[in-house]
Amino acid sequence: MEKTLKVDVVNAEESLFSGDAEFVALPGIEGELGILPGHTPLITLIRPGLVRIHTNGNQEEEIFVAGGVLEIQPYHVIVLADVAIRSKDLDEAKAKEAMERAKAAAKTSASEIELAKVEAEISMLAEQLRILQKLKR
Repeated sequence: MEKTLKVDVVNAEESLFSGDAEFVALPGIEGELGILPGHTPLITLIRPGLVRIHTNGNQEEEIFVAGGVLEIQPYHVIVLADVAIRSKDLDEAKAKEAMERAKAAAKTSASEIELAKVEAEISMLAEQLRILQKLKR
C-alpha cells in the first residue's frame, strides 16, 4: 500500500500545487474532509476555505480555494477551483476593499441572479478574511 497520494490544485490560470502528500485536508461542501492514501473515491463541490497539504518531512502547503470541484481517488486528489490563492499571497487590504465593493453592489443589485452572485462573493471574501486572521496568530 502506498504511503503518499498525488495532489493537484489548479485554477483557470495556473497550477498552484502538484506533488505528493501524506495527508490533505479540504473544504468540501458538507464540511472538512481529511484524505489519506487509499481513500474511497468521491466527487464533491468546494466551499470557501483552506486546503492544507501535508507533504513528506512535515512540510505544509496552504492554499485558499472557493468554488469548483474536488475529485478524490484512492491515490490522487484533484482540486479544480474557481478561485485558488496560496495563503502567503492573500492580501488583507485587498480583501477588505473587495468586501466593501461587494457590500455596496449588494445594495444596488437589480436582479436576484446578480444578488446571488454578489452574496457568493461576500461569503468567499468573509472566509478569506477569517483565514487571514487565523494565519496571523
